[in-house]
Amino acid sequence: MDFIEMPIYTLERKQEILRPRSEVFEFFSEPFNLERITPAFLRFSILNKPPVVLCAGSRLEYRLALFGVRFQWKTLIEEWKPEESFVDVQLSGPYKLWRHTHTFRELSSDRTLMIDRVEYGLPGGAFAKPAHALFVAPMLRRIFDHRARTIEQLLNSARRPIDSITSTHSVAS
Repeated sequence: MDFIEMPIYTLERKQEILRPRSEVFEFFSEPFNLERITPAFLRFSILNKPPVVLCAGSRLEYRLALFGVRFQWKTLIEEWKPEESFVDVQLSGPYKLWRHTHTFRELSSDRTLMIDRVEYGLPGGAFAKPAHALFVAPMLRRIFDHRARTIEQLLNSARRPIDSITSTHSVAS
């Protein structure tokens, strides 16, 4: 049997946010804000019961639909550096590998550069490369484009206190 090496793909996005780094990090430290910045077509919901406090070792469980198929996804917060960065890795879900690094760089007292770097690999052996080109890469671009627009609306357009931006949430059943 031939061994097929799994290609590792990388998606990187940068976005300037017109808020202090502490406020931006606080927004992304609230897991239920992920529901707010994820496109509706994914039917994304966090299954953990609130409150959820993120730190190294925290585990999160989600439910979502991908290409019409419902499934659960579990992640682990592998690294946690308050106001600087955090890393979530997939424990179980649709990818063979998923490692998402969130980095927050202070540009000035009221400007933050947020960097998302996702390293991922797909199951499927020989079918993984065509599936990536035809479906996965365009879908991830669509998801992260939506995220960027929503973050722009929530954090850049609305210059209100972050407390009023942080979501009130309900737990999906």
